[in-house]
Amino acid sequence: MDCTTKWMLMLQYCSSVGWKDQYQLLQYNPDLTKLPLLTSAELALITGRTEKQADCILRQFHSLSFNHLHSSLIQSDTFFIPIWDERYPESLKKLPQPPWGFFAKGSLSLLKEKKLAVVGARNGDQYGKEALQKIIPPLIKKNIAIVSGLARGIDTFSHKEALKSNGKTIAVVAGGFQHFYPKENADLANRIAKQGLILTEYAPNIKPERWQFPARNRIISGLSNAVLVVQAAKKSGSLITASFALEQGIEVFAVPGSITHPLSEGVHALISDGAKPVHSAADILTEFPFI
Repeated sequence: MDCTTKWMLMLQYCSSVGWKDQYQLLQYNPDLTKLPLLTSAELALITGRTEKQADCILRQFHSLSFNHLHSSLIQSDTFFIPIWDERYPESLKKLPQPPWGFFAKGSLSLLKEKKLAVVGARNGDQYGKEALQKIIPPLIKKNIAIVSGLARGIDTFSHKEALKSNGKTIAVVAGGFQHFYPKENADLANRIAKQGLILTEYAPNIKPERWQFPARNRIISGLSNAVLVVQAAKKSGSLITASFALEQGIEVFAVPGSITHPLSEGVHALISDGAKPVHSAADILTEFPFI
C-alpha cells in the first residue's frame, strides 16, 4: 500500500473527519505526505475548523496504528479502495461528492458488471415482494447484478431474491462493517459478502448515523446503470435515490401500485415525472442500455 493510500486509510478511521475535510486536505497536499507533520493551527487553517477541533482530529489520527488497521482489514477480507485506485468505478468519480475511498468485502469484479439498483419502502409488503419475485429472476438470467441498501423491506427482498435466483447482488451500507444496520440483516450481509459484494464509504469502526443513509443513496445510484423503485411513500428515501439517478442521467423505472395504497404515492409521482412504468422484467430489458 503506497503512502498516500496509507494516510487516506487512517483518515477514514477518524470519526470527526468529514468529506469536506478530506477534500481540503487533498487540495492542499494531493499526496497527503504533509498530513502527519501538520500542527493544529495549520490543520485549522486548511480545513476551516477551530484549532480545538483540529487538535482533536490530529490526536485521533496520531493515536492510530496503520499496521494494526491494515492487518485487521486483511484478516477480515476487507479491501480499501481509494479514489485513485484503478478498481474504483469511473461512474462514482462523476458524483458531485464522490467517496474518497470505500471499504469492500466480496467480489470486486461485480463493479464492472451490468447493475440495476432496486430501492423502495422499508415497510414494503407482500405486493412489493411478489413484484420482485416476478421481475428479478429474468434480470439475473441476463447477468444483471442487483444493487440495494440492505435496509428492511424492499432492499432485503431484492438482495434475497437475487441470491435465491443464483445471481449477484451488491449491498451499499451506512456505517462500517462492524455495525451492520439493521442488526437482523447481519447474516444477510455476510451471505452477500460471500456471494456478491458489500461496500461502504465508512471505516469498519464507524457506527451508522441517520444522515449516512441518504448519503449512501448517491452511491447506490452512482454504481448502477438504472434504478427501479418498488413501493415508496410520498416522502421516501427511495425518492432521494431516484433524484440522484436523474441528476446523474440514469434511467429510472417504477412499479405501479394500487391507487388506494400510501406506498404507491411516491412511485406514481415518479411515473408522472417521466419514470418508466414496469409490469415485468421485459419493460426493463427493452430499455436497459446494454442488453
